[in-house]
Amino acid sequence: MDQEERQEREQEGLGRRERDILALERRGFSGPGVKERAIREELGLAPVRYYQLLNALLDDERALAFDPVTVNRLRRVREARRGER
Repeated sequence: MDQEERQEREQEGLGRRERDILALERRGFSGPGVKERAIREELGLAPVRYYQLLNALLDDERALAFDPVTVNRLRRVREARRGER
């Protein structure tokens, strides 16, 4: 199986909303409120619901297979925040 076939299979495992959440997390945001506005306008989600879905997505092996760089980065951030508590 070549790289393109592997990516297509991995994409099949995640729904459109999950892929959109990961895509939004790959972007940089310039200031306060910009990300929350993008969450509402682009995904049609309340920020609280978005972060609930994102947190669940970080534990999903399909998400790790689809975008390992983003998922691993976010997992490190999550663990660092848990360590601060």
